[in-house]
Amino acid sequence: MLNVSKPYKMKIRIKHLLLSFLSISIIAICSNSFAQQSEIKIESPKAVPVIELSGNGYQRGLQHGKLLKNEIAEIYKKWKKDIENGTNENADTVIKRFYSETNFTPAIKKWTPEILDEINGIAKSSGQTFIDVYCFQMADEFWIYLDKITNTEKHHCSGIGVAAKGSNPTYIAQNMDLPSFMNGGQVLLHINANKNEPEQYLLSSAGLVALNGVNASGIGVTVNTLMQLSASTDGLPVVFVIRGLLLKKDKKSALNFLQNVKHASGQNYIIGAIDSVYDFEASANKVVRYTPDANSQSLVYHTNHPISNDDLKPWYKEKVEKVLSGAVSSNSSIRLQALKIRLNINNPSFSDNTIKATLRSKDNEKNPVCITYQSDRDIFSFSSVIYTIGKNPTVQLTNGSPDLSEYALHKFTAKK
Repeated sequence: MLNVSKPYKMKIRIKHLLLSFLSISIIAICSNSFAQQSEIKIESPKAVPVIELSGNGYQRGLQHGKLLKNEIAEIYKKWKKDIENGTNENADTVIKRFYSETNFTPAIKKWTPEILDEINGIAKSSGQTFIDVYCFQMADEFWIYLDKITNTEKHHCSGIGVAAKGSNPTYIAQNMDLPSFMNGGQVLLHINANKNEPEQYLLSSAGLVALNGVNASGIGVTVNTLMQLSASTDGLPVVFVIRGLLLKKDKKSALNFLQNVKHASGQNYIIGAIDSVYDFEASANKVVRYTPDANSQSLVYHTNHPISNDDLKPWYKEKVEKVLSGAVSSNSSIRLQALKIRLNINNPSFSDNTIKATLRSKDNEKNPVCITYQSDRDIFSFSSVIYTIGKNPTVQLTNGSPDLSEYALHKFTAKK
């Protein structure tokens, strides 16, 4: 809200009121301005639980499964119900078929074996089957599996990256939009440093090893689904790419990892480092960098359609071409435009508050950046995160959509 100081003279007051009325009138009729939004009181709901994990991968998994045993059972029950509603088949049958028709394990063992150990630990202590825990990690891969049958796009997440400038550190941020059955499963995993692994914070869900995250060495990552890009049944799934990136301690190693693994899913990765940000659109056959402004690499943002990577599934090629040409609009292209309009990094007052306002925005009523939870809606903003990367890295996140929840601050314990 604007904080307008009280004028000292009645004449000035009247003038200000008239100008305010005129401004409001212009905004109301201007089709290119931000949509009018009713004032929403931001509350402080129950904080996202912080789950402390330590030791090697298997030990962390055991701790995760034991601490969240009841929550995992509940979220997996909802997950299976969601599968049955979407496929009209028995969930266990669908999960076993997905497991048998994909072959991600060799890539996981090659690139991130400790994360596979973590999954084994979760299964052991939570009482869930290994197949269930393993397949629950594969949200994007499961959507892609169903996409082969239904050719249905998934619209999830809006991501932002802003490189360090002046006194401002690097920021990466996103609204993590997920299926509505995930509501209530929010957790923040705090992984303590272990041997050569850095301290990490991971936005996640009970029974899941990551959604996005940041480490104490100055590497952070957020992700956006790119369903239209080619996929593979033997590449490295998204959550393992995330965890693999966060094992790296410098940007060169992180960028090499991202560009050298074979990707299982079409996905956009925003990577933040202490002095820079990067955006890459990854598919099964290539990884292509995307920069919204060719004249500046200091700002990146992305939603859910490929812009630089042309490794498309045949059934999406025509639609993507129309979106990129401007012939048609999509949910993703409308949200992308909202990010572009709001993110003016040359504004002297730019800060994390600018990012928060952007992630809370609903400039297009039907295609908002921020999606409030509704029981009859397919998706919602599960959490909104802002990772600050620099001398004093921090995590800010909401429990649910950021229009109804304040950002809670978390700091690293590692000594710099």
